[in-house]
Amino acid sequence: MQVAERRSSGFQLGLLASKSRQRARPGGLRLLEAIPPAAESLRANKGRSTLTILGIVIGVAAVITIVALGQSVQAYIGGQIEGLGTNLLTISPGSTQSSGIKAGAGSTTSLKEADADAIVRQVPGIARLSPIVSGQAQVIAGNSNWQTRVQAVRPECLLIQNWEIAQGDFFTATDDEGARNVALLGRTVASSLFPDGSRPVGQQIRIRNVPFVVMGVLAQKGDGPGPDRDDSVLIPFKTGQIRLFGPTSISEISVQVANADQMTETSARITELLRERHRLSPDQADDFSIRNFNDLLKTIRNVTGTLTLFLGGIAGISLLVGGIGIMNIMLVSVTERTREIGIRMAVGARASDVLAQFLSEAIVLSLFGGVIGVMLGVSVAAFVQSKAGWEILIPVSAIVVAVGFSALIGIFFGIYPAFRASRLDPIDALRHQ
Repeated sequence: MQVAERRSSGFQLGLLASKSRQRARPGGLRLLEAIPPAAESLRANKGRSTLTILGIVIGVAAVITIVALGQSVQAYIGGQIEGLGTNLLTISPGSTQSSGIKAGAGSTTSLKEADADAIVRQVPGIARLSPIVSGQAQVIAGNSNWQTRVQAVRPECLLIQNWEIAQGDFFTATDDEGARNVALLGRTVASSLFPDGSRPVGQQIRIRNVPFVVMGVLAQKGDGPGPDRDDSVLIPFKTGQIRLFGPTSISEISVQVANADQMTETSARITELLRERHRLSPDQADDFSIRNFNDLLKTIRNVTGTLTLFLGGIAGISLLVGGIGIMNIMLVSVTERTREIGIRMAVGARASDVLAQFLSEAIVLSLFGGVIGVMLGVSVAAFVQSKAGWEILIPVSAIVVAVGFSALIGIFFGIYPAFRASRLDPIDALRHQ
């Protein structure tokens, strides 16, 4: 190792001695020209250099990993919510109260089909709307049966909730108006009723002993908030009213607003209309509730974004620890190379040359550690997300910031050791043993 250091010192001495005979260069050029000998010096001390950059590597890798995971979780949750429908308002019945005891949301039958029709007519900005009646039912197909949720909806609901068809076709407005006994099966229901893999489309099933023909199978939506969305059967709205649930009330109203910027305003107008239709006095509470899924999505994104920023900040502390390590090692290096510094100054090197040399070594250490940290962080994030089944999202800005911050740390923590080296007295340095 001592032989390598002497070789590195000889290389640097020759370089600096030749530069002392040249015209003065700007500080930025001297710093750039000092990088090759700095890299040579660090290569000659591999063990010490490796230990020095370890803190930077761990810090950058932690920041990249945390930011990537945070972005991926945010995108995954957002995708699941958007899978329920975009610009979606869901109107549900309110709760009943007796002797101070509240029965919970949906316990009253306050919503009617006429309310849904009135919203379409009187509230501007509605893109699509569908009343929904739902209930649990036993579905039978041959020797198989399955307990699931049956939803009676208008054809618009399929577009509102972003349903796609895997087999067969959607039912149409004609099917709804004619109250035809046709059904769409969710993936979970289809696989449970037809476990042998036979094609469900065209098969007859029974819902509460009422015969239906399977018109199509819905594409899988996968896991998400709430119950399994694939564990459901969709039938035409009027069919559900006439054959299964009766015409009295509806379970909810699903509304798609044309413009996302008008979600709050549209919700307020619907509230005003329904209170008027339900003859509620100003001192009475709403007998319905409206959920704005855009607000929910925005809240989740804000929470996950704040959490990612917080955890990234904690991980960034290790970058500061790595910077302190660089400063300590550089101070030790200055002490070990005091005589070498004296020889450089004796052959004509200026204080700015010595400053540039030691500062460039700190910057090279930080940048090299930052690059390795980025590669490690991307690898860890890819491994974790492959196990979780999410799409990997690594913002380029996070990589740029992490590497740039590591370079700044090299400059910040390298200035003092470099300045200390440049201020050494050449005579005292030559006497150092």
